[in-house]
Amino acid sequence: MKAFVFPGQGAQFSGMGKELYNSYPQARELFEKADDILGFRITDTMFEGSDEELKQTKVTQPAIFIHSVILSICHNDFTPQMVAGHSLGEFSALVAAKALSFEDGLRLVSARAKAMQKACEIEPSTMAAILGLDDATVEKVCAETPGVVVPANYNTNGQVVISGSLSAINQACESLKAAGAKRALILAVGGAFHSPLMEPARQELAAAIDSTMFSKPICPIYQNVDAQPHTCPDEIKNNLILQLTAPVRWRQSVENMWNDGGREFVELGPGNVLQNMIKKILPESMTNGYQ
Repeated sequence: MKAFVFPGQGAQFSGMGKELYNSYPQARELFEKADDILGFRITDTMFEGSDEELKQTKVTQPAIFIHSVILSICHNDFTPQMVAGHSLGEFSALVAAKALSFEDGLRLVSARAKAMQKACEIEPSTMAAILGLDDATVEKVCAETPGVVVPANYNTNGQVVISGSLSAINQACESLKAAGAKRALILAVGGAFHSPLMEPARQELAAAIDSTMFSKPICPIYQNVDAQPHTCPDEIKNNLILQLTAPVRWRQSVENMWNDGGREFVELGPGNVLQNMIKKILPESMTNGYQ
């Protein structure tokens, strides 16, 4: 079975989507529609912008979403039997699987990006990648550290990203290194995504999601919150809302897709981060990608 997967924030690069725009009339139409919906020419930033410009959350999230979804539409063999997306990528997966329209998906992603940006400005916060420790040790150290710090991304075996306030992250990193972590790397991100500090953004996004029409997808989507396959629109909406303050269970999602028959994983979107992760999780799987 073929699984299509969609990347999250951090995969962007200058020039992303330009070849699609030049090669497919349908892609050109959707890029221009995206400019109209957002009220600014995001295509200019995607095709010609600097890394700094592309790093702004209000640009990054819609840019990756637009690129990924248009790839799925222009892909000549987009026949998913299951889909999943990493964080932001879950929205791309839902549009590709026809649970959401392109227009509604882009509006939600833009609202999500703005809400997250606002939440990031309330309290100095960040994320850190912890390498070489098991999940249980990371969870225990986070629970014992004063302040807000939680596991945010279960990416691969031995790679968990933690998220929280600056002081709690710094203290947890020291404790995790003492507990045997090979590395504890502070990430260059705008704030504590997938942590309780995103609660204001979750509330704001919940209102937007609740008022948006969702349909039953053409195949199951394995959602970040519980790593389980879903096709019920109400369940999908609820899980999307919970996603902002809950961890991304990516490793578990990939393992569950494999257990349910997924053998070929195709990444649609900028970069190859998910292919690399999947190879670490399932060395025996087939992976490829289009960008």
